[in-house]
Amino acid sequence: MTPKTEAILAALTGRYPDAVCSLTYGGDPWRLLVMARLSAQCTDARVNIVCESLFARFPDAASMAAGDLSEIEDLVRPCGLFRTKAASIREISVLITEKYGGKVPSDMDELLSLPGVGRKIANLIRGDVFGLPAVVTDTHCIRIAGRLGFYPEEEKDPKRIEKILVRAIDPPYQSDFCHRLVLFGRDICTARAPKCDSCPIASLCTHAQTENHPENKQNNNKASERNIQ
Repeated sequence: MTPKTEAILAALTGRYPDAVCSLTYGGDPWRLLVMARLSAQCTDARVNIVCESLFARFPDAASMAAGDLSEIEDLVRPCGLFRTKAASIREISVLITEKYGGKVPSDMDELLSLPGVGRKIANLIRGDVFGLPAVVTDTHCIRIAGRLGFYPEEEKDPKRIEKILVRAIDPPYQSDFCHRLVLFGRDICTARAPKCDSCPIASLCTHAQTENHPENKQNNNKASERNIQ
């Protein structure tokens, strides 16, 4: 890793020493798989709430595999896209039960073969459950890593970004780095109004340095004055 990358990782680790997944899955791989699928276009906080009732009714893959689809739809409705998501998590549960003997696979290709599972979810499972090197390119990761200068901010392709970060971050740190970016993205480096002035890694951030450049500040102030007028 470059000295800049090492410094970024050290600063994020110091601020967020406990790099944990925001989904409260209780250490159960199948539950994490289900929750990750439900989290598409939905907040982790809402998924955590919804899954309290969902897992109370369907506590494991076997019970959900045998469950009534309409009942599953009703339970996951608050997560949005409930019909598609309900069908996915039920079919995932069927495959986990019948094909994999109740155990979530660790192989990338096998994970990607599950309905509704893309590389983001597969990497989450591989990193959190199996302790394998994995980069989860969620919205926080894509936004913040771009601002930090790992790649141009205009780059938004998750697969290309994953490849870039796999090369940039040493394997033992990849999964935790992504979890810390989620926390950092909610706390400091928000999508619409990043708190660059109070950011602990602003001196390492390409975006912050550009924003704080005297010429840019002057232009921003002029633009603000024009808007006020």
